[in-house]
Amino acid sequence: MLTTATTQKQHVVMLSNNAGDQIAPAAEAAQAAGTRVVTWDSPIPSGEGESFFVAQVDFGSIGTVMADMAYDLAGGAGEFAVLSASPDAANQNAWIDMMKEALKGDKYKDLKLVDVVYGNDQSEESYNKALGLVDKYPDLKVIMAPTTVGIVAAAKAMQDEGLCEKVKVSGLGLPAEMVSYTMNGCAPQFALWSFVDLGYLTYQASYALATGAIKGEVGEEFTAGRMGSFKIEEDPGRPGAKRVLMGPFTVYTKDNVEAAAN
Repeated sequence: MLTTATTQKQHVVMLSNNAGDQIAPAAEAAQAAGTRVVTWDSPIPSGEGESFFVAQVDFGSIGTVMADMAYDLAGGAGEFAVLSASPDAANQNAWIDMMKEALKGDKYKDLKLVDVVYGNDQSEESYNKALGLVDKYPDLKVIMAPTTVGIVAAAKAMQDEGLCEKVKVSGLGLPAEMVSYTMNGCAPQFALWSFVDLGYLTYQASYALATGAIKGEVGEEFTAGRMGSFKIEEDPGRPGAKRVLMGPFTVYTKDNVEAAAN
């Protein structure tokens, strides 16, 4: 698709990347031919071939929030596991790495990450992976799923097996899909940002780039319609790469999930 867009002489391609650095050569070829590449949601890990990345939130802060949610749901101690999307999902991998970094803090010394498994963002596969974690780790307290498909599948698996009192589910999910699991205690806490705003900001940033309003350089500012002004900055998690940071995100509980789901 990226190669086709380049052949068609499109001005810009908006890419949510699920192929790691494998996409970089095609992105570099696109840029060389005059087709700009703006990533969003999930970047090109190396930043090669990418004009800039529209980041939903600071990846370091996601890692800390996931560590905190695991800590809270496990009661400060015990085993938890991660159910991710695919091994090549740059955003998931970055969030998990940042969570591991946060776990080095003294606060989390009694919390043990026992495994990271991948459901490839397929509902049935994620469901089965969640059940596999419970079978493999009988003392498991929390499944952390930083994927909207995975968190719903894991919560349903725990509900179906009557395990919601024993194993809590958390991660990143859509309020409309998670409300019942939050209210019944299967997934007491989860987090997310606005998907609508992320798509809107990506479109506005890409339009600014395509029309020449910005060149994609660090320090440039542009107006993203109703969302106001944003600045291109260096990406602290990817040396040499650039990002536009949206933020913030919200932690959902039984106190606010119903209102967000409507």
